[in-house]
Amino acid sequence: MKSAALKNTALVVALLTAGAIGGAGVGAFNTLHSAAAAASPVLMANSSGGTFSSSATLPDFPQITEKYGPAVVNISVTGTTKVADQSSIAQGDEDAASIDPFLEFFRRFQQGQGQRPGNGAGRGNQQEQPTRGQGSGFIVSSDGIILTNAHVVKDAKEVTVKLTDRREFRAKVLGSDPKTDVAVLRIEAKNLPVVALGKTSELRVGEWVLAIGSPFGFENTVTAGVVSAKGRSLPDDSAVPFIQTDVAVNPGNSGGPLFNARGEVVGINSQIYSRSGGYQGVSFAIPIDIASKIKDQIVATGKVEHARLGVAVQEVNQSFADSFKLDKPEGALVSTVEKGSPAEKAGLQSGDVIRKVNGQPIVSSGDLPAVIGLAAPGDSVKLDIWRQGASKELTARLVNANDKAEQVASKKDTPNQGKLGLALRPLQPDEKQESGLDSGLIVQQASGPAALAGVQSGDVLISINGLPVKNIEQVRAAVAKSEKSVALLIQRGSDKIFVPVNLS
Repeated sequence: MKSAALKNTALVVALLTAGAIGGAGVGAFNTLHSAAAAASPVLMANSSGGTFSSSATLPDFPQITEKYGPAVVNISVTGTTKVADQSSIAQGDEDAASIDPFLEFFRRFQQGQGQRPGNGAGRGNQQEQPTRGQGSGFIVSSDGIILTNAHVVKDAKEVTVKLTDRREFRAKVLGSDPKTDVAVLRIEAKNLPVVALGKTSELRVGEWVLAIGSPFGFENTVTAGVVSAKGRSLPDDSAVPFIQTDVAVNPGNSGGPLFNARGEVVGINSQIYSRSGGYQGVSFAIPIDIASKIKDQIVATGKVEHARLGVAVQEVNQSFADSFKLDKPEGALVSTVEKGSPAEKAGLQSGDVIRKVNGQPIVSSGDLPAVIGLAAPGDSVKLDIWRQGASKELTARLVNANDKAEQVASKKDTPNQGKLGLALRPLQPDEKQESGLDSGLIVQQASGPAALAGVQSGDVLISINGLPVKNIEQVRAAVAKSEKSVALLIQRGSDKIFVPVNLS
């Protein structure tokens, strides 16, 4: 079975850029002061014999929608894209491609792989083809500032905003930030309805949230659900700690606001997790705290600057916690430190576990880029780390993520396999030069626990439990001191990763 695919509405933007039906709006919740909403809480018994407080009524969804729905807008996008004229999908089939994301995927795949050399320039014969798409957004200031997703307006030549009163305006894209998937538009209008912005930090798991949008072209569709989780990190190279909900979000809901039960925007609907290409009960929204920060930068300067620490991190599972003598499997395990980066200058090393940043706990590895992403270039951050069984505090001065960073390059001894299941030998001078490492041990053969953990012949063992290794005796000593597991820092090609090996 294929693994679930993470689809931002850029799969829908494939839809957007190919005449897809889209458009997202998100419904609003306002603060209700009716007698029902103000009713006294009801005390209910729980399974442990205690009590918990339950509100007597649900949020008034119709009142919420009526009050804040007018601030949700529809965004129509037109542009052009270059396509190969020998594509197996005929030009008349574009509407089908816009509705079927898999058809669009295969069309794009053929464009990328099946182009023939052109005359003179050596490029495939291409022609520009008009594209159309829809998305949603919401008005955050009465003079025409609108927030939406960056992928909604990607490559757009013309953007039109339609209000709920059916007025239409040509919009200007003030700026967009693909890293957070946030874009800011402006329309020339006054006295527009606006949303109220809340704080994602105050949002609770289990809280009601509401969406209004145009899934599959069905305008002003209202869907509701609850917050399923907060601080989700997704495998899409994003530094956003997403809000996960079970609100029905489909192609067409991109860029719309997610409202809490008090009528405040707490997020921008952005992605779904699906095996089918459509909603399957898991959707994600960008926290409004991050979106507002991006919006302020774009309005002020027209561009966005992100801070960079300069590390690659991994999750700390129970095996790593045992290996590094941590009391619980929390933190961000540093696998790589970029050369010349703020992390290196601060003294961070591979094998360090970052547990707090400016006093804020780092529970999972995804928490770190989210926290750093909210900082600004030039900010100093205090890092609480765990190194070789003890706590340590470092201070790093962050730099602009756009600044070019130096990249870390990511047969003579008798092989000796022991409890770990590795046959190792020191790196030869030419291997050191090729790998960019000063020391390490080459894996000649992997078996037993190491092989089960994924270590392969040709890997380079750099450290064990955070301690650099230069000879086999150091490995034997480290394994002898470990009861349950060891953490091996392995370099394969130019990549480095910690591998937990269960010794039991």
